[in-house]
Amino acid sequence: MGQWGYQRQHDALDVDGEAEAEQRDALEGARDWVEDHLDRWQPVLPELNRHVEGAVTRMQYLADHLRRSGERALAECGLRREEHEVLHLLAGNGGRADLTGLAVELGTAPNALSGLVDVLEQRDLVARTTTGGPSPEVVLTGEGRSVWLAAIETAAEEERRLFGVLDWHEQRLLAGLLRQIMLATGSDSESAGTSAQE
Repeated sequence: MGQWGYQRQHDALDVDGEAEAEQRDALEGARDWVEDHLDRWQPVLPELNRHVEGAVTRMQYLADHLRRSGERALAECGLRREEHEVLHLLAGNGGRADLTGLAVELGTAPNALSGLVDVLEQRDLVARTTTGGPSPEVVLTGEGRSVWLAAIETAAEEERRLFGVLDWHEQRLLAGLLRQIMLATGSDSESAGTSAQE
């Protein structure tokens, strides 16, 4: 059994080739800067749980790394974060939403959002339509969808690169372990900072 409690069986499952398996095995024994961090603080804090501290420090670093990578992806696509959030919510809502509802989802005032929609409309990324209701409808254009997808794909390249060091079983195990920890927070709602747009 592997150290994570399952039989790896790379060849039998045809998960990847021998070279990839060897590379991953080499990484498992490698030290990263977090090990030095732990070595430094263990004598100062003898009760320090190296596994928990190591996991937390790595999660914090990886979250920050992915955030910065996402920001670079948005910049490459000529988007600010708040502009991407509008496109992202529209895409996830069938491509359209009324301005007031969109403002509520974004946690911003409708008049502040209206200015942002003006900018996106000038770039032909969204369009406004009147529905006869009290609030105009904002519609994601074809160009808006293309720019949104390009930003998502650019960010996803780095996610695939990082998680590509794990095989399918390891990715599934990691997701399950993080789910257990997430559930322990007592939060069952999506946080704005962890949405798929990143």
